[in-house]
Amino acid sequence: MVSASLVKELREMTGAGMLDCKKALDATNGNIDEAVNWLREKGISKAAKKADRIAAEGIASILINGNDAVIIEVNSETDFVAKNDEFLSMVDTILKTIINNDPKTIEDVLALRTEAGEKVDELIINKTAKIGEKLSLRRFSKITKKDNEQFGSYIHMGGKIATLIVTENTTEDVAKDVAMHAAAMRPLYLHSSEVPTDVLEKEKEIITEQLVNEGKKPEQIEKIMVGKVNKYYEDIVLENQIFIKAENKETVSKFVANNGGKILSMTRYEVGEGIEKKEENFAEEVAKQINNI
Repeated sequence: MVSASLVKELREMTGAGMLDCKKALDATNGNIDEAVNWLREKGISKAAKKADRIAAEGIASILINGNDAVIIEVNSETDFVAKNDEFLSMVDTILKTIINNDPKTIEDVLALRTEAGEKVDELIINKTAKIGEKLSLRRFSKITKKDNEQFGSYIHMGGKIATLIVTENTTEDVAKDVAMHAAAMRPLYLHSSEVPTDVLEKEKEIITEQLVNEGKKPEQIEKIMVGKVNKYYEDIVLENQIFIKAENKETVSKFVANNGGKILSMTRYEVGEGIEKKEENFAEEVAKQINNI
């Protein structure tokens, strides 16, 4: 007969439910270490069942330590879980693990061991089982700067958007102002030279079609096109955008240059961007969950 105190101890160790803890102890003849492994195995099974779910919520976060910085996006299925202390603690652990190592890929990160000794992959699987939602590390970037460079970071809307900027020969305040601007204005590229040729050509085709429909002649279109392309860059390129805090319509690059420096890099994560969210009828989802109990 498994004692209630042993069930309670196992629950506190693993965070699993009381019934699951009792089942684990029954299955392992009261051996608490084996019961922990039993629960982990069942946790992995539970996590696997969630693999086809769409995790499009979550949080984007940043950790800076000296000349190193890490920006990540970790996803959950619901916004509610993204605010859960267990989830946020997991995100912090992943950030610290990355900044203390030199991973190049997601697979590298998942294979790293945290300070507690478990692999990041195991951490995510265990939290998935405990929290009850599919959780996943979607992307990350680790950036190292030089001593004459500055990190500018900004977290917007409670972690829905995170931006990490590196500037050269500026103050940290200038770098942060640029990061705040990038969070709000959604630039897709840092320099106009980064805009892919096919993307630019497609935009020119659209502009040309619009001008033809307006009755513009070919020679007029050629002249108008220059201004239209510049306006397009102003919409999608960070350096070309009008700085959000400027009173004199100066661009972001001009703002930074006026403060003695230039922008070297921009990383901007918006949670769920590019992920197709699955829309489901709420009543049907509740019924589905009841039928699975």
